Amino acid sequence: MTKKAEASGVEFCYFPNCRVLKELRSKPIAFSDEVTTLFDEKWVTLDDVKTSLIHGEVDFSKSNKPYEKGKLYIIEGRTITNQNIIIKLINYDNKVILDEIIRD
Repeated sequence: MTKKAEASGVEFCYFPNCRVLKELRSKPIAFSDEVTTLFDEKWVTLDDVKTSLIHGEVDFSKSNKPYEKGKLYIIEGRTITNQNIIIKLINYDNKVILDEIIRD
């Protein structure tokens, strides 16, 4: 990234994984009841999810599929304690629903 882009906060995403994660991060996020319960258990946090939406890997074989009037995305990420997690998100035009988090 150039200094000018870095200073202005501009992010260039050329690869599909980067473009999808950037798109998911760009929208407001809401949580399913199941995810809210998981956050209460404290083994996974919103910070873990946010980090996974920056550094995670999109499972393209299971993603971009029609699901509940949106598109399903599966992201493989990690918690701060280095535990593998799988994040299931539903991408709508104006928001993203964090539907499920699975310990892997």
